[in-house]
Amino acid sequence: MADTFSTHVLSLSTGRTETVTDLTQDCAQFLDRTARGRDGLLNVFVPHATAGIAVLETGAGSDDDLLAALRTLLPADDRWQHRHGSPGHGRDHVLPALVPPHATLPVIGGKVELGTWQSICLVDTNVSNHNRQVRLSFLGGVGEA
Repeated sequence: MADTFSTHVLSLSTGRTETVTDLTQDCAQFLDRTARGRDGLLNVFVPHATAGIAVLETGAGSDDDLLAALRTLLPADDRWQHRHGSPGHGRDHVLPALVPPHATLPVIGGKVELGTWQSICLVDTNVSNHNRQVRLSFLGGVGEA
């Protein structure tokens, strides 16, 4: 069985505050166009040194709780050796060690397999760079659509 690969880049602005941006609908729309009912894998990747991808519940406070936890773990102060940009910006460069810049998720019948309350999110604590790109990639088997 041969495999097929499709990719697409989302361009978005996260604003000038720390954010958790839900990408679940964008991922679903991408899979509607590319997976067409097939099984495979969805990879979500943010090619930035100061952002990450998380799978978590949104809308019930968990996204705000994540940002609060990151502020506790990675305070925006002068402790960081990486010092260019806004005060405390060095902590933004440590973020991807805690919230990785990628997630790979199963796709079954053309739909991403998520739990009831799970969403695919971009986590961005860098208030100095709000223009972001996220690469969505689908790797799946060639078969009946």
